[in-house]
Amino acid sequence: MRLLRYGPAGQERPGLLDADGILRDLSSFAPDITGEVLSPASLAKLAALDPQGFPAVPGQPRLGAPVANIGKFIAIGLNYADHAAESNLPLPTEPTVFTKATSCIVGPNDEVTIPRGSAKTDWEVELGFVVGTRASYVPKERALEHIAGYVLVNDVSERAFQIERGGTWDKGKGCDTFGPIGPWLVTRDEVGDAQQLGMWLDVNGQRRQTGSTGTMVFDCATILSYLSEFMTLMPGDVVTTGTPPGVGMGMKPEPVYLKAGDVMTLGIDRLGTQRQTVVAWKEAA
Repeated sequence: MRLLRYGPAGQERPGLLDADGILRDLSSFAPDITGEVLSPASLAKLAALDPQGFPAVPGQPRLGAPVANIGKFIAIGLNYADHAAESNLPLPTEPTVFTKATSCIVGPNDEVTIPRGSAKTDWEVELGFVVGTRASYVPKERALEHIAGYVLVNDVSERAFQIERGGTWDKGKGCDTFGPIGPWLVTRDEVGDAQQLGMWLDVNGQRRQTGSTGTMVFDCATILSYLSEFMTLMPGDVVTTGTPPGVGMGMKPEPVYLKAGDVMTLGIDRLGTQRQTVVAWKEAA
């Protein structure tokens, strides 16, 4: 299944994209796509229903992040060997963990704002997974059972804030609009092997990133098991798993960063595509 949320920001409704690409309203099944809806029992109940029994949604409404009320937005850094090399950082022996503020989460096609004082805003196409069942001290061989599905994430980053402002990555990762998620959550059964997905990102129509989740240093099962040693993962939590090479910071001979007017387009096999226009920060009225 492909689950999504549609409508104006802050007023999203739950939806499903059927096999014919028709958006169906799921409000009669659940008031929103939350962690409770992503439990195995709930997903099985939904899968047993005929999608045509839900009303079609006309037009092309805005899409929000496909999960509501995300409790934790956790990220893994340097999880592709060639990206670690372009960042001039050693390959980690354990997953590098940081958090993205949940206030940075936006829809897959919403604008991305360059923060005040930023000169080094960058792009990162990533595979994300969404937790479906509570996970604490989960062995790797059982880890995938706790994943409800997968999502496309743009881990937008401000490199000066991340690297040059005291060394705590979170400062460059959680700025407003730095977490586009979606367009939809694809359930684990439909994705199949999440470690064999192609991924790409363009800026202004020029290919910047090309990669495969098959080259991740730590796979999704390892990451979930590892994180569950340090925190309890709850239904609806989102984990984004790192980016392949081709980020602006690593471009030669000089880094290239985002500027107002740039357009990012990105995608992962089976998970859909995103498109974001970059805008300058401006003081709220």
